[in-house]
Amino acid sequence: MIHWKNIKLILLRELRDQMRDRRTLFMVAILPLLLYPAMGIGMVQMTVLFSEQPRNVVILGADDLPKHPQLLDGDRFVSNWFRIPADADKLRVFTDSKQSEESENILENEQQQEILKQAYALEVVLKTHQKLLDELEEIDSKTEKQKAARLIVELEETNARLSALFAESQIQVLILIPKGLSQEIERVSEKLERHEPIDFDPADSLRPLILENNADEKSMIAYRRVDEAIEAWEKEILRARLHRANLPESLPTPINPDVIDLAQDEQLAANLWSKLFPALLIIMAATGAFYPAIDLGAGEKERGTMETLLISPAKRTEIVLGKFLTVLIFSVSTALLNLASMGFTGKHMVNLAGSGALSKIGDLSFPSFSALFWIVLLLIPLSALFSALCLAFATFARSSKEGQYYLTPLLMVTLGLTVFCLSPAVEINAFYSLMPVVGVALLLKGMLLSSVNAGILYVYAIPVLVTSIGYSLLALWWAIDQFQREDVLFREAERFELGLWLRHLLKTKDSLPSFAEAGFCFVIIMLLQFGVMNSMSAAIQSATEAERPLRMMQLLMIQQLAIIATPALIMGIMLTTSVRKTFRLYLPSLGFLAVGISLPFILHPLSLELAVSLDWFFPALPEGTVAVLKGMSDPTQPIWLVLMAFALAPAICEELAFRGFILSGFGRRGRAWLAIILSSVTFGAMHMIPQQVFNATLLGLVLGLMAVHSRSLLPGVVFHFIYNGLSVFRERIPENWVPTNGLQHFVRMEPEGLRYSWPLLLICGLIAIVLLRWIQNQSVTPANLDTTQPLTLDRRLTDSKS
Repeated sequence: MIHWKNIKLILLRELRDQMRDRRTLFMVAILPLLLYPAMGIGMVQMTVLFSEQPRNVVILGADDLPKHPQLLDGDRFVSNWFRIPADADKLRVFTDSKQSEESENILENEQQQEILKQAYALEVVLKTHQKLLDELEEIDSKTEKQKAARLIVELEETNARLSALFAESQIQVLILIPKGLSQEIERVSEKLERHEPIDFDPADSLRPLILENNADEKSMIAYRRVDEAIEAWEKEILRARLHRANLPESLPTPINPDVIDLAQDEQLAANLWSKLFPALLIIMAATGAFYPAIDLGAGEKERGTMETLLISPAKRTEIVLGKFLTVLIFSVSTALLNLASMGFTGKHMVNLAGSGALSKIGDLSFPSFSALFWIVLLLIPLSALFSALCLAFATFARSSKEGQYYLTPLLMVTLGLTVFCLSPAVEINAFYSLMPVVGVALLLKGMLLSSVNAGILYVYAIPVLVTSIGYSLLALWWAIDQFQREDVLFREAERFELGLWLRHLLKTKDSLPSFAEAGFCFVIIMLLQFGVMNSMSAAIQSATEAERPLRMMQLLMIQQLAIIATPALIMGIMLTTSVRKTFRLYLPSLGFLAVGISLPFILHPLSLELAVSLDWFFPALPEGTVAVLKGMSDPTQPIWLVLMAFALAPAICEELAFRGFILSGFGRRGRAWLAIILSSVTFGAMHMIPQQVFNATLLGLVLGLMAVHSRSLLPGVVFHFIYNGLSVFRERIPENWVPTNGLQHFVRMEPEGLRYSWPLLLICGLIAIVLLRWIQNQSVTPANLDTTQPLTLDRRLTDSKS
């Protein structure tokens, strides 16, 4: 029984200790109040002091530019061609025009001559490059392969020389104007004015060349501004032509719809808050729990007060709950103070901005009271999750320094999830509402962004809150479990030496893998899958349409053998003394074999209908998965090959890895139920696609239960093979098949394939409960039997009879 009086005493003790720490008080209370006003003042000062240096743009052949409309005004573009006229001052234009050759400033004249010299050198190489391109387009690369290869080599050489010259120059954008451009534009305009036909395309012969480097930010920014000016200038030339020809200016844009912007000030403010508040809420909730958790966990060990705390009348669970509540208070306080400080600072800056750029945001009104209520409500389970995780990691750490190493990846994962939630394309749905952190962030973003449709979002509030509380309780259970273990609380510092570690692995072996080795095996499998993903996709795409199904099945079998089975087998052979015990290579009882054969027929209809009923919940299947399913139903492929690729190989390889090495490692500490859950979660995560992750995790629980109670891998292999084989045969049923002779009461054909009716599902559900209950009650390992010794067939039969 938990005594809340003890929890209160622990909580008050930890709060007093934290409140005495000036660094903690500064980080939680004072820093948020000073940080955002200081950032606002700094941003204003930087805006005032900042002045962008003008970029150099060179125009060769400027005398051939039309005089009306005018593109240049001295050494600047005409400011009318920019949406923001001040952008014209950010580009300095050098031309070879005779009017620009004279300058009173000697230094400016020398700079102009030097830049023009660089431009002329670029022009020579650029013209050579264009000439080679024209030659390559004119020849037939199929009949003149040698000439085409030579031209390609010369093009690469001139392109490299051109890139080097451009990088060494002081030019950001170079524009080459062809001779006669002004006369050609005027000739076309006159023909339009006289309504004469234009039987040529002037762009084919007279086309300006623009040279820029998209890898250079200076060149890229300058080109964007040049492109904006030239595009506006071109539109003005077109309008002048239409005017001279007595044609409507709207002729090039026959639709030209009117756009009405309905954005109001409060909506603009809500759009800003929906991006800032969820991100800051997540980050500050995590960082607010970060340092107090380290101090209450690893810091307690360093100060030597852990032993004193453990001999107090409070139970260890009560101690953890007291520390957890302390961290939770600091996490919530940090997030709320940061949100309040940022909100008031942002509103104050917008009010000071007047007619500046920030004024476009609107009056930056604060969110509604209901939105603020949901911010606080969602913050509590979010902070509880981070508080429990941080406390568990800090308890496991030997020192504060090691605790920071453990918690830094947690912050990085949190930042990744935050960036994902900030994307405008990501909105909350049923699937995201059940994900940790993501559900809270997306729900809050939706509520802040849409006051009109907020009622629809309340549908997701309950699953978000329930799952967030569930994740928090799981993390808190883990923290309590860490605090119950003496080997965690009193671990001594270790020095890592690679040689000693390798000798320890190879010489000091146990009969079963450790928990860490099982987790490392799973990480290797996931990394290998990620590494070969692109290679497998490229290999499938390179095959012809007819060869793809066969290529896909070949790659699937290679993946199963090389990526899933091989790491587990190698680690099992190298790191354990009993490969047979690690991989459960024993003969099971006949009862378990019978269950392994019959249970997949019972669970397949249930799992299929469950998956179909949850189609609305999961995102659409990726194209690669759809292609795999088509390969299963391809009638041109032999059935034995399809079964080998989709049923036999996964049954053997995945069972060796997940019900063999990984399950044995997770169950090393004697918690069978925890090992089954962890192995099934890793088994599901290996499939990556959400629908398959869900289905594989549920089936992994059944497979793990069979493996633990039968102490054999064989029932799981049989179950796995039959289950996948049923999926293969289901995909091969013809669409026009009609069930008869009473089958129509149990199955039916629909566009998506074979479906099962409720009478069959009811029967399967009842039988499944009976079989699973039988598995749970059966064990070939009685309490008086040494589990480290393999069973003989006679002893197994005797135990099963008893």
